[in-house]
Amino acid sequence: MRIAGYVRSLLPSWADYRSVTRTWRGDIIAGITVGIVALPLALAFGVSSGAGAEAGLITAIVAGIVAAVFGGSNIQVSGPTGAMVVVLGPIVASHGVGAVATVSLMAGIVVLGAGAAKLGRIVSYIPWPVIEGFTLGIAVIIFLQQVPAAVGSHPGSSSNAFISAVQSLTHVNVATVAWPLASVALVALIMVFAPRIHKKLPGSIIAIIVVSVIAAVSAIPLAKIGLLPSSLPTPRLPSFDPGALQALVGPALAVAALASIESLLSARVAASISDTGPYDADRELVGQGLASIASGFFGGMPATGAIARTAVNLRSGGRTRLAAIVHAIVLLGVVYLATGVVSQIPLAALSGVLMVTATRMVSVSTVRSVIGSTRSDTVVFIVTAIITVSVDLIVAVGIGIAVAAFFALRNLARSGGVHREELPTPTQPEDEHIALFRLDGALFFGAADRMLERVTRIDNVSVVIIRMSELQVLDATGARVITEMIHGLERRGITVLIKGIQAKHLRVATRVGVITSLRHQNHLFTDLDKAVSHARSHVSRIVAASSSEARTKNSSR
Repeated sequence: MRIAGYVRSLLPSWADYRSVTRTWRGDIIAGITVGIVALPLALAFGVSSGAGAEAGLITAIVAGIVAAVFGGSNIQVSGPTGAMVVVLGPIVASHGVGAVATVSLMAGIVVLGAGAAKLGRIVSYIPWPVIEGFTLGIAVIIFLQQVPAAVGSHPGSSSNAFISAVQSLTHVNVATVAWPLASVALVALIMVFAPRIHKKLPGSIIAIIVVSVIAAVSAIPLAKIGLLPSSLPTPRLPSFDPGALQALVGPALAVAALASIESLLSARVAASISDTGPYDADRELVGQGLASIASGFFGGMPATGAIARTAVNLRSGGRTRLAAIVHAIVLLGVVYLATGVVSQIPLAALSGVLMVTATRMVSVSTVRSVIGSTRSDTVVFIVTAIITVSVDLIVAVGIGIAVAAFFALRNLARSGGVHREELPTPTQPEDEHIALFRLDGALFFGAADRMLERVTRIDNVSVVIIRMSELQVLDATGARVITEMIHGLERRGITVLIKGIQAKHLRVATRVGVITSLRHQNHLFTDLDKAVSHARSHVSRIVAASSSEARTKNSSR
């Protein structure tokens, strides 16, 4: 029964379409709108990845439908994205175009497995500065990847986007460079000003149509997309060399990690800005995994959730999965009815679309918010962005999380403290021989030695009381330091009393030896007054014994 319920939770149900009877008109309109917006992006991302415009279009159709049906979000639109293009470029350069479908299949299996293993909530552990630095880095890479087509040149030999862009500039044909640059500029102008005329005008489609018509009428020497298929290819298992398969494991894992992170982030953002209900993170991974697997069978690319197209879906009135399905059907109609026209689109026009898209990925207000928050968040943001551009996306996320964790641990360590307190009134003559310390905040591997150094250096006392009732965090290292401190004080003849170990800390304190290190089990208290009373009684006995010994010595003289 439990297994059946678990499987059902990851599969589609009629409940996914419960509200379609009320929203179907808006969903259809939104789906058509998103399809129009997605067409140039699918073509551009396919070309930019090196897999070709056909691969981008196939991915948008096949993965778009599969992810919509099986995914965990009601309004997410999936397909090829800029972040995925950044990862696929080096794979195509190293292993050839044929490796893309294989990597898509392998990565899809990994993502599917992650969803089945209920790992969807892991994205919540990625700090906000890491996400924003990652996004900024991706935007910069996408923009740099478009430089060769924007100047009518070829990409450089380097796998680094910046170096490749610089290398492409050294091969520019001065006689013809003005045409692609002018095309990019015209596309950018139309995309910027079209929404100002009417917010629902699809600027990217209008820009591509204008540039394509001008290029066709004027016979301007611009490279075109080229021949596209007039139907979807027959699904088949991607051909792969068993020897090369091992070399693709690393890239496939990187693609899977990126697909998971980007899809879950997109779904989370979409859920937070819409009234379409929450998303199921585990089911979303299952849907995205199946989408990439299906895309691979059709010769497409790995797919992820696309926040830009999802946002268009929401703004256009999409409220259920029907909208994303309609978007894929619109693109399917383009394949069967308009590939001849689409094949004549200049590559420079697609570069202009992606350059504007990359620019829009970066929110100036968000960057200011991150940089204006704290110094540690600023460092995490900048480090993540720089490593994304210069090294690798997945490495950037890992290092960004590590840097963020370092600052978080440092701040947590600083939040902890050890404070000497006055004993409860009324005071007694022997109170000067009793030291009361309060531990608060966090006592863990990053703070234990610093916090307890003050206690171990105490002098001229007979009893030390350690209050632990205010301690919020205690790990094995912190408990071990307390144990060593007790042993050190007891060796000096100082009795240690502990007051107020919380129930959540009792297990680690017992196992590490905090309790057994006390001179007597009665030295563990839950009430401060009783601990102080015991300490005063103990000091009184010591003082009395010292006085008696002194009198004995004096009488012997």
